[in-house]
Amino acid sequence: MQGPKYGRVILKLSGEALAGPQGFGINFETINHIAIQIKEIVNLGVEVAIVVGGGNIWRGRSGKGMDRTTADHMGMLATVINALALQDALENRSVDTRVQTAIEMRQIAEPYIRRRAVRHLEKKRVVIFAAGTGNPFFSTDTTAALRAAEIDAEVILLAKKVDGVYDSDPNENPNARKFEKLSYIDVLSKELKVMDSTATSLCMDNKIPIIVFGLDEPDNIKKVIMGEPIGTYVKEE
Repeated sequence: MQGPKYGRVILKLSGEALAGPQGFGINFETINHIAIQIKEIVNLGVEVAIVVGGGNIWRGRSGKGMDRTTADHMGMLATVINALALQDALENRSVDTRVQTAIEMRQIAEPYIRRRAVRHLEKKRVVIFAAGTGNPFFSTDTTAALRAAEIDAEVILLAKKVDGVYDSDPNENPNARKFEKLSYIDVLSKELKVMDSTATSLCMDNKIPIIVFGLDEPDNIKKVIMGEPIGTYVKEE
């Protein structure tokens, strides 16, 4: 049987993906399904780190009239709520998990320490990075790129509600064209909504490939880990 293609990965989960069909809050059927898939790839020997968004609870840009720094800090706290929910779902399935936060809150999670995170991964514990980078004006996409560089992840798995990257919104344009492969420069020059420009540039500088795929299809996380050609692959030209 063919083994996994990747040994250490960053899985980026958007808050919207955790909301499931309800579109807001945490859908526990969805989060439990994600936990089952993560357990499967951990059992294959893959070292898994996760970055979670918080858009299902709060988005910084939603705070109209609010100070941007305050709004972004609220968004970071939303990611912690999602991280704890995902940790609970994983540990209910006997998957050792640690949550590390960029803003210290020692009563509920470890502070982010790179060497400790790497050691957890080496011991086959899943590490969930929460609270973004700890700084306002930076997205959780940038967090995924930064943490991937710091822990030497081989790839970023970008799990979304759509099954890849399109030249326009497939929900609005039935003729939208899906890309199978893209370069970082393509993403930046065409302003494709893969990751924000800061995150894309960071991946380009550190030569970290990105695979964008849909989370709705069963077993897609495992399929990507095994190297099946699904979604959109972003790398150097």
